[in-house]
Amino acid sequence: MDVMEDEEWVLVRRTTEKDWWSSGFMDDDDNGEDPRSLKITFGGPAEHWTDAIPIGNGRLGAMIWGGVALETLQLNEDTLWTGTPGNYTNPLAPEALSVVRKLVDNGQYAEATTAAEKLSDKPSDVYQLLGDIKLEFDKSHLKYVEKSYHRELDLDTATARVKYSVGDVEYTREYFASNPNQVIATKISGSKSGSVSFTVYLDSKMHHRSYVKGENQIIMEGSCPDKRIPPRLNANDNSKGILFTTILELQISKSTGVVHVLDGRKLRVEGSDWAILLLVSSSSFDGPFTKPIDSKKDPTSDSLSALKSINNLSYTELYAHHLDDYQSLFHRVSLQLSKSSKSISGDGPLPMKKHMANNNDLFFKRSEDDTVSTAERVRSFKTDEDPSLVELLFQYGRYLLISCSRPGTQVANLQGIWNKDIEPPWDGAQHLNINLQMNYWPALPCNLKECQDPLFEYISSLSINGSKTAKVNYEAKGWVAHQVSDIWAKTSPDRGQAVWVLWPMGGAWLCTHLWEHYTYTMDKDFLKNKAYPLLEGCTLFLLDWLIEGRGGYLETNPSTSPEHMFIDPDGKPASVSYSSTMDMSIIKEVFSAIISAAEILGKNEDEIVHKAREAQTRLLPTRIARDGSIMEWAVDFEDPEIHHRHVSHLFGLFPGHTITVEKTPDLCKAADYTLYKRGEEGPGWSTTWKTALWARLHNSERAYRMVKHLFDLVDPDHESNYEGGLYGNLFTSHPPFQIDANFGFSAAIAEMLVQSTVKDLYLLPALPRDKWANGCVKGLKARGGVTVNVCWKEGDLHEVGLWSNEHNSIKRLHYRGTIVNANLSPGRVYTFNRQLRCIKTYTLPSATSY
Repeated sequence: MDVMEDEEWVLVRRTTEKDWWSSGFMDDDDNGEDPRSLKITFGGPAEHWTDAIPIGNGRLGAMIWGGVALETLQLNEDTLWTGTPGNYTNPLAPEALSVVRKLVDNGQYAEATTAAEKLSDKPSDVYQLLGDIKLEFDKSHLKYVEKSYHRELDLDTATARVKYSVGDVEYTREYFASNPNQVIATKISGSKSGSVSFTVYLDSKMHHRSYVKGENQIIMEGSCPDKRIPPRLNANDNSKGILFTTILELQISKSTGVVHVLDGRKLRVEGSDWAILLLVSSSSFDGPFTKPIDSKKDPTSDSLSALKSINNLSYTELYAHHLDDYQSLFHRVSLQLSKSSKSISGDGPLPMKKHMANNNDLFFKRSEDDTVSTAERVRSFKTDEDPSLVELLFQYGRYLLISCSRPGTQVANLQGIWNKDIEPPWDGAQHLNINLQMNYWPALPCNLKECQDPLFEYISSLSINGSKTAKVNYEAKGWVAHQVSDIWAKTSPDRGQAVWVLWPMGGAWLCTHLWEHYTYTMDKDFLKNKAYPLLEGCTLFLLDWLIEGRGGYLETNPSTSPEHMFIDPDGKPASVSYSSTMDMSIIKEVFSAIISAAEILGKNEDEIVHKAREAQTRLLPTRIARDGSIMEWAVDFEDPEIHHRHVSHLFGLFPGHTITVEKTPDLCKAADYTLYKRGEEGPGWSTTWKTALWARLHNSERAYRMVKHLFDLVDPDHESNYEGGLYGNLFTSHPPFQIDANFGFSAAIAEMLVQSTVKDLYLLPALPRDKWANGCVKGLKARGGVTVNVCWKEGDLHEVGLWSNEHNSIKRLHYRGTIVNANLSPGRVYTFNRQLRCIKTYTLPSATSY
């Protein structure tokens, strides 16, 4: 129980990209000045869950409220779900499918929509919570000095802190979630010796029991329900669901302080200089195909082993491991944005901020006032349009992805890993018709490819269950997944109306991420061993799903455009027809991917590749409607909700690649009008999708309008009055909270600054020159295995740095009509000036390998 803390220590971390950026790029702008802080700040304890601070190590998460007399850390573990592995097949589906297809063929779309409900199945299972750490302090803390209170999340170190004063004692709490040591650590200290006293215990809304073991451990053992119903909290509840164990270990200063056991389940600290809380947790989840009752995993034993593995590590050593691990990912990308030092429109100079210490005056450092909360900054964004807040939200998305998706963890769900409810909104499940995909949009361009590993493992699991669904439900080869899934890799349709249930394109959309991973990394082993087999199974299904249709085209029947209705020719509302634009767009991407992959892997003569190549020529092309917009359905139906939140028919523009400014100008013009007609309103994820779409159209003004639209501070007590927006902790709102827009925002900002194909690199394609006149982004990734630095001054390109560690490549650099070929060699950094002339090169350190 007694641990001697290190008084002084030196942290030595591995060399990262950030350490050598200045050695050959923008030398005159780098002179050791620290970048402006990346902190989310709060002026008081959280009043709502969306004011709390999220921390996570990929698997374990906590929301820190920062209460003074009563502190709460709400805990999550990513494998805690209701249910057991399911049967995702329906032997009656083929007969129902036949009926629906005939109705569609007869133009009876409303009737087909009703009949399609027979293709629905059971709902997904539900993401659960773990519990709470409760800290009760002396009543004297109720009289803390309010002006002294400060709470923050430091994105640079993935550390949360709370500070306040009671009388003449300053109290500090520090929290972090370590990935390498799989622990959530808390340190509580006071400025006076013997000033730290509190009671700590564990609690949960789940079925559980907790007890003290020895003098310094609290153990909580519990279970999830085996069905998607609220758990009954009584001792006779014999759940057969996933089991979990959480252990909290308490350490106090050696020279002062004592610990008492209260009620057999609480620990009371009195008179210590500091206290450290270490929390570990494990579950019995043993993969999506193992029933919890059959699991051989012992969560109590696993948790005790996790604690034992860190027994010899001090708090500062744990923190050093945490920093080394986290910053090796986070520090790969830097972004700084600033307003102009003079008016681009010629109306005179803007007010000058404190200069960054560099002789080019490229950036102007914002004078941060720690008393101004981030929520207040969001509230004022509509008038001051502070670019540093855009930087913060961009990096927050990267922070959240690092914190909720790591190799070996579960895939990020609708709330990442953070959840306070036993019945979270939309079950907290993985939604495959935009939300799960958006979660991973920033992984590649924002230089976090490792964080995508759980997605690929998840797709593999879906392919196993999905092959059964395809065979039984649709009498098809290959594999399929629908709109909603869960930890058990559910692949059957959801329960409910066809407008959202009937959408067998979820797995196909996910497969486009496999090909994107290859185009960014050029990892041929990944393409051969992981991507191609999954693409092959997906293509087999799509080839069987496509049927002979009108005008010699292959069509999908039945077909929907996700969650959107239309008015059929008889004036009736319907959602089921054939060959929706999104269906065709996704299928084109998958066929293009497998054909390209086959060429790289020497599989051009595979039968499936021949079939995909032949089918590709017979897919319905994207059409333009009578009003000049992109048609959402194969028929130019009347749209009863032109401002609908989904923009599914623009998939080919983003994240797809079949609509491009250079190759399909007519379709781009129609896409422009489609976005204009759709409007700016919508939930957070819709806002960020539209931002990326406008960016692909190289429309900086419209892309920025959507950025600005997201900066709307949501009142949690009246969130139904909002569409989209940000909560006080910068979580994005649907409402309620969905994490996808946090990730979509980071991806959209990257898209505004750098776009790419394997051969082409577009620099500052949607830069809002009047809003971010000066700036620099370093460490973004581009397709073709290239890392990109771009800096600009007064709205014009200044310097570009490119490098590729492992691949010779030829890049066509595009900037405002100028096109230049660049030959890149592995391990060499190339710096180009504003005319895209190479002005310097240098060799990377050999240890660098991102």
